[in-house]
Amino acid sequence: MAVLIDPPLWPAHGTTFAHLVSDVSLAELHAFAESAGLSERAFDRDHYDVPAGRHEELVRRGAEPVSGGELIRRLRASGLRVTARERPEHARETLRVRWPEPLRAAEALRDELLDRWSEPHRHYHDSTHLLAVLDALVRVADGPVPLPVELAAWFHDAVYEGVAGADEEASARLAESLLAGRLPGETVAEVARLVRLTAEHRPAPGDHHGALLCDADLAVLGSAPPVYDRYVARVRKDYAHVDDGRWRAGRAKVLRHLLALDPLYRTPRGQALWQEPATANLRRELTTLLD
Repeated sequence: MAVLIDPPLWPAHGTTFAHLVSDVSLAELHAFAESAGLSERAFDRDHYDVPAGRHEELVRRGAEPVSGGELIRRLRASGLRVTARERPEHARETLRVRWPEPLRAAEALRDELLDRWSEPHRHYHDSTHLLAVLDALVRVADGPVPLPVELAAWFHDAVYEGVAGADEEASARLAESLLAGRLPGETVAEVARLVRLTAEHRPAPGDHHGALLCDADLAVLGSAPPVYDRYVARVRKDYAHVDDGRWRAGRAKVLRHLLALDPLYRTPRGQALWQEPATANLRRELTTLLD
């Protein structure tokens, strides 16, 4: 077991708080917290906030006392660290300044989209996903990201009810409606076309815009295993309305579809960055589902 706790130095609510983490797995952290009677409300994505009065008790229970710097270093090295960019409150503020320059004056449109991406029923398909896709676009694009591709990222999950295919179609129609009159018709049509592509992630050969968007949307698949596992857990929450049997069958179908894409990533940069780890992650998850 490698549950760590730093000194209670963080002031709040009339006391100070320590951070309780695991540098092995969240499952280990949650099991330790449950055995110690810590409230689920104390969990904040990668750690539990622990009041000073319980610090010594948790050390006696087996938590390893370390400095704050050591705790962060080991958590980051484990891949379990949730960065600021993965937190919706930070992502939303960052996205406000990432709004495309040609629509800079359309703040009401920007804020409507941010409100959609911040809906409470979203767990993976939220503002952190949008920010991650925009970041991935910068990594795979050969030069500036084309405006239709950037806007397609903003709209691709703007409607999200957990209904594959229908969500992408509704998002494309929303783009057509909200962008009409703001941009040339051919640009609006291209944005909507790209949004619809994210239902299957099968851009045609030579479709540079489609390759960019699809690769960026699937970049998470090539994450380090702990980050990938967090992604899967958040997607499962998005589909909380689906029972476990249907989830496993549906998710296995999705994984087989992704593994059948040849190649999974269409841009040279995407293939170099994510193809190998994504294939390993998808096969590992599929094996787990079939056990």
